Amino acid sequence: MFNIKTLNKISDVGLSKFDPAKYTYANEIENPDAIMVRSASMHDMEMPKSLLAIARAGAGVNNIPVADCAKQGIVVFNTPGANANAVKELVICGMLLSSRKITKAIEWCKTIKDEGDNVGKVVEKGKSAFAGPEIKGKTLGVIGLGAIGRLVAEAAVDLGMNVIGYDPFLPDDAQFKHGITVEKDLEKIFPVVDYLTLHVPLTPETDGLICQSNIEKMKNTVRVMNFARGDLAVSADIVAALEEGQMAAYVTDFPSAQLIGIDGVIAIPHLGASTPESEENCASMGAMELIDYLENGNIKNSVNMPAVSMARTGVARITVIHKNQPNMIATITDTISRDGINIASFEDKNRGEWAYSIIDTDSQPSQQVVDDITAIEGVIRVRVVK
Repeated sequence: MFNIKTLNKISDVGLSKFDPAKYTYANEIENPDAIMVRSASMHDMEMPKSLLAIARAGAGVNNIPVADCAKQGIVVFNTPGANANAVKELVICGMLLSSRKITKAIEWCKTIKDEGDNVGKVVEKGKSAFAGPEIKGKTLGVIGLGAIGRLVAEAAVDLGMNVIGYDPFLPDDAQFKHGITVEKDLEKIFPVVDYLTLHVPLTPETDGLICQSNIEKMKNTVRVMNFARGDLAVSADIVAALEEGQMAAYVTDFPSAQLIGIDGVIAIPHLGASTPESEENCASMGAMELIDYLENGNIKNSVNMPAVSMARTGVARITVIHKNQPNMIATITDTISRDGINIASFEDKNRGEWAYSIIDTDSQPSQQVVDDITAIEGVIRVRVVK
């Protein structure tokens, strides 16, 4: 029986993936085998020794101490793409809101309620203050062509926009819908776009990407969408650009005190994935990742371990999380063979300083075998998957 601890309210659709004959789940479980979490911060949480894996029902993992988890042999999963459509729709909404001054117009309408029968005339007289451009025929720059960025780009093409995408990590054979141009030089995108949308993770390289120096390369009429991470843009530089007429609008899903109330800023309270469909998709995907890891030892969509999956071929399965160092694989296999066990199948991949091995054997390993592998220098965690 596996015990799953939930740190947030997790969609029942996702939780229903757990077979009640094999799993229990609740938010008060003390020694969980796995944790499902949405936005709850885990940085100050002491990880129990029983914990094998964490599934983040969403893409971002800033609320999880990912590096520390790796050192303890805890696999951290996320659910890339599960909320992509929800975010895509809000990005398109953001472009329309920023173009047509819709939020301002709605607020203005509230002020003319007392005009009574004269409201129609007041509307006709005042509506010109909220005129704005159509997005059809305009150029959209999409920085980051992952699950969300690709959907945004495709939707924009369908709306008649010219789309230029940028992603330095695209495979050479990546193909996109007709109408999407991929540019390898980010510097060539800034000057030509009417709209710019960000879909990249927050890293040292992307932190503060939308800053004064890059804003100066853009049109004064540019409208920037940030539904990825707040710190991808420098708030002070955004405010200054709007006040000085160097930017037409900034739409963000990450409000801050510095941005709220600034003319030209449309601040949305982190609604990107706030749809029932998205929450169900993320929870379902996270649950299935945990199930495959707990029951089969397979890893897919981990943010701190390599992706390793292998069909069952032997009597038993041993999994090993270890440091990515010379002779490790030979040492593990020699140790297993020395204990008289034949290896039926073996798969090992690495990711940075960490590596993961799946070993199928023709007989059930003894506790001595597990202890011998665990004793190898650089081995972090050994598990026999039954």
